[in-house]
Amino acid sequence: MIVYIDENFPPQLAKGLDSLQEPLNRKDRIPISIVSIAEEFGQGVKDEDWIPLAGNRKAIVITQDLKIQRTRHQRDLYRKHKLGIFFFKPPSKTGYTYWQMVQQVIKRWEEMKRIMWTDKVPFAYRCTSLKNFEKLEE
Repeated sequence: MIVYIDENFPPQLAKGLDSLQEPLNRKDRIPISIVSIAEEFGQGVKDEDWIPLAGNRKAIVITQDLKIQRTRHQRDLYRKHKLGIFFFKPPSKTGYTYWQMVQQVIKRWEEMKRIMWTDKVPFAYRCTSLKNFEKLEE
């Protein structure tokens, strides 16, 4: 399974999480590879361009870009291409600091894996810095 980390997270997070997950892939039910969207599809790639490509790869996405859920054509696009998406809502307009981003993803990684393995795509979940994931309407 491929998990893409959107470019609103540092690409180092994808590399680091992939390295941390790698030894678990031997014993987890489904091996997971974590990749940065910017590195895979190019910096600044439009959502309308990477969503179908990620969907073709049966990928899961981690993002802070809540407009993907709020904008009807983008929401329809990720549903059409059967993506699973985890939305991280920052605590304020200034967003997460670098280390807050890392902490939030690491803290929720096991829960995300459980959801990836059990929920049928398309799915969308959102969390805040203080609240756990809540499933968004299909």
